[in-house]
Amino acid sequence: MVLTALRGGVVFLTRLPVGGGDASWEAFRRTPLAFTLVGYLVGGLAALPLLLPLPVPSAAALYLATLYLLTGVTHADGLADVGDAAAVHGDAEARRSVLKDSQTGVGGALALGVSLVVLGLGALGIAGTLPRTAFALALAAEVGAKTGMATLVCTGESAHEGMGSALLDVNDASNLLPVAVALLPLLLVAPVTGVAAVVAAALAPVGAARLVGRWSENHLGGVSGDVLGAANELGRVAGVHAGVVAWTLF
Repeated sequence: MVLTALRGGVVFLTRLPVGGGDASWEAFRRTPLAFTLVGYLVGGLAALPLLLPLPVPSAAALYLATLYLLTGVTHADGLADVGDAAAVHGDAEARRSVLKDSQTGVGGALALGVSLVVLGLGALGIAGTLPRTAFALALAAEVGAKTGMATLVCTGESAHEGMGSALLDVNDASNLLPVAVALLPLLLVAPVTGVAAVVAAALAPVGAARLVGRWSENHLGGVSGDVLGAANELGRVAGVHAGVVAWTLF
């Protein structure tokens, strides 16, 4: 079941050509643990350039390029849609209607642009540490970002029928325990970064996701697929910076 769910998670969360079908999708949407497991895969692959003997800016740029080659633009598009919805003056229904608009407005462009700039600065920060430390921090941040999505899937209420409801309506808080346990392997890299840094990089995205979820419940009436994408993008940003700050201070 978990392996089938993991395959479905790779199909849903990445551009890796693993194939899939109805069975893998059904297993994935009922197994939030798969989000975190895919985080290990994406985080590990995206962080590989940080191990290369490259100048800091080049390593950071290659990390970002690898990250989006692996994951595509689906979640970034979700962040842009949520940014547009946040810029709307109106009730939840008016904001939800903006989520369905394929055009990106000023709010979406601003949200996506600021997110990418801040992520780029964070990438420079982790690339400026030791290579193994940079790898560990990038890995933890990605695992945390995917765990943030899983947390919303387990604790949120769907805003409307769609991709979000397909995930949220079949899960509840009882699914959080396996997700939390799946974070424990990150402690294996703690000797490289220090416990504080790896914990900060992994848990800051979960906190960011909860804030995104709280905002969406108050302003959209619940969590949608776009909100999950926004939580992933903003969670990654939070994780990268929190990891660097904790590594620097502690």
